[in-house]
Amino acid sequence: MKTKALSRSAAPIALATTLLAAFLVFLSPLSASAHDALVSSSPAADESVETVPDTLTLTFSAKLIGGEGATEVVVTDPAGNPITDGPATVDGAIVTQPLQGAGPAGAYHVIWKVVSSDGHPTSGEYSFTVTVGDEGAATEEPSAAPTTAAPTAEQTASPEVTSTPTANADDEAGGSAAIWIVAILAVLVVAGVVVWIVMSRRRGAAATDSDTPSER
Repeated sequence: MKTKALSRSAAPIALATTLLAAFLVFLSPLSASAHDALVSSSPAADESVETVPDTLTLTFSAKLIGGEGATEVVVTDPAGNPITDGPATVDGAIVTQPLQGAGPAGAYHVIWKVVSSDGHPTSGEYSFTVTVGDEGAATEEPSAAPTTAAPTAEQTASPEVTSTPTANADDEAGGSAAIWIVAILAVLVVAGVVVWIVMSRRRGAAATDSDTPSER
């Protein structure tokens, strides 16, 4: 009787282990498919600042993969002229892009491209507004036409940034939430199956014991 009881109790445990292993195998590719998302930025999207800052920072949800050509940030002023000052640097999950620090009032556009920790490139864009700006930069805008010829030629790489699918924080957060919802539902299903099996085994064992004559 003890051997039968042990085999009955071991069956639900074995089934639960199998289901849990299958669930983990199913969850692994889902987790890997979620690219790193832009968590915050300074200036932030749709933020209004008085003047153009010296640097722009982007903070992502996980450590990024650096290297030559892996990270690109393009910031343009209201006239479409690039105001970046040198290449962007990557420190863990933070990207820092130096800016020229002077520009007219108006809407500024940011385009970024990074390589996620899973090795997949992701990109996005947003805008912020400069309310006061620099008067000198505003008056020099017409004379900037000759100097913008060379930068715009160098910035022809910007279409490459926009050619990749745009990934924003809301999309990535939604994907992560969906993964966790699936995970919780799967755990509840496994727990329910185990409880049902255990209760069924106990009822069967009780019925067997009641039908077996007691030994004296």
